[in-house]
Amino acid sequence: GSIDHAVDKALAKNIFVVTAAGNDGPLPQTIGSPGRNEESITVGATYNNLTSSLVATLEVNEKSYTVIPMVGSSKLDEPIVGKIIFGKYGKQEDLKDINATGAIVIVERGSDNKDDRLYFSLKEKNAVNAGAKALIVYNNEPGIFLGELIHDFIEPGYVPQIPVVSIDRDDGLEIIEKIKEKNNAMIHLFYNPDFVAHFSSRGPVSPFYIKPDIVAPGAYINTTQRNGGYNFTSGTSFAAPHVSGAAALLIEKYPSIGNQEIKSLLMTTSEPVSDAYGHTFSFSDAGAGRIDIAKAFHAKLIITPPSFVISLSSDNPVSQNKLKIKLLNGTLDGLEVKFDGPQFIQFDNSLKDNDISFKIKILGQEYGDHETRIIINHDGTRYVIPVLIHYTEGSISVNQKDGKLKFVVYQPEHWEFAKISVINSKTGKTEITSAIPGRDSSIEIDENAKYWIDAKIRVSGKTFDAYNTIDVNTVNQNSFSLFDLDIPQRQVAIVLGIIMTIGAVGVITMRRVATRV
Repeated sequence: GSIDHAVDKALAKNIFVVTAAGNDGPLPQTIGSPGRNEESITVGATYNNLTSSLVATLEVNEKSYTVIPMVGSSKLDEPIVGKIIFGKYGKQEDLKDINATGAIVIVERGSDNKDDRLYFSLKEKNAVNAGAKALIVYNNEPGIFLGELIHDFIEPGYVPQIPVVSIDRDDGLEIIEKIKEKNNAMIHLFYNPDFVAHFSSRGPVSPFYIKPDIVAPGAYINTTQRNGGYNFTSGTSFAAPHVSGAAALLIEKYPSIGNQEIKSLLMTTSEPVSDAYGHTFSFSDAGAGRIDIAKAFHAKLIITPPSFVISLSSDNPVSQNKLKIKLLNGTLDGLEVKFDGPQFIQFDNSLKDNDISFKIKILGQEYGDHETRIIINHDGTRYVIPVLIHYTEGSISVNQKDGKLKFVVYQPEHWEFAKISVINSKTGKTEITSAIPGRDSSIEIDENAKYWIDAKIRVSGKTFDAYNTIDVNTVNQNSFSLFDLDIPQRQVAIVLGIIMTIGAVGVITMRRVATRV
């Protein structure tokens, strides 16, 4: 679309572009344009430490569930422990015949009567009157939701008395079944400012790069309104300006650094963010982590690239890569490189001429996607580089010759068919071809660029992924363009106008001829 074109043009002119991830989370693959652009820095939203950062946990029979505290609920000093009681829709009549005293009540969102206006505040009040210690509301449709206890239609003087959380429909129904046999639950509400907001759109957008790149405060931000006032507002559009401002400070300090170097300073110095249970958010949720402006401003190293995606396979479980180190101040003395990943991934590295060469090797058959991190400690600062590793059973090898890409598919089991997508990383243009055993597959391309290869290999009714990347430089691009001539732009525009006029007249003439037949 036009906004994607504008972003590409700005990046081509070395303008640093910050894009908002969008507000369609928490489901995966919800980042849209222009946040999908590989070269821009895409920003998701976290809570903040000034206004609201309330999160919740729920454990039932030793299993953890994702829950969202409703707006109006308060922080707890201690977790609430008790049994869970099913209270249908949370009406007075639903709760009067059950013993909810001291219990955690779970109810369904809405009502069995479509004419009822059963607000969450009313469900909470009914649960309080029944003696409940906490309330869980599961959705009446797929997915999770953010509910509000404080709204325009509450009764005068209403104040929530117990914590209320929302939960996904499937999880709610599962809990109702589980408590029939065993019933132990614990719920807790507490502050966690480094928490990715539920509305923040998630990746992935591509198997070949990580999005979002970074997260920043974007929930309950005290910002200006059109009438000159202030208001608390949420959205990734309020997270992105934090990153824009940080980038401006870095550009002011280092006027000559490029876009990828700015991106690196922001990403590699970011802080990890974790969910309510203390688990680090995935790359597709939070990218490299939450921006740390002070740390980026005082960093002494620029490390590029700021993230990696590596594709390995059973027939090629080893990858050699390189990180480039640019020293802004001081020396590299004392630089330390570590690897954060599972034990079945072997990591070796060496430093030479300001480059860190590293080798990654996977031991065994742990197929799937593995999120790892390279950690560089230098002069009191910790830099983190996200490394996403695809480890697949099969592989797609590719070579180039005279503007043609040739593919070879490998799969340990007998395979039947492969769909091969070839994506121009610069334009997004996708070409598709196919392969079958015993037949070579190839595709012609017309532009020198980096190409992503995404293969879907069919084996006995199942589909297996395989990935590769190739930098093409064998295409002859001796095409003619008026803009290649030494003609002022205004004269070129006049020439183009004449050409377009002649073309239009030709079309009109042809149409007139056609209507006469």
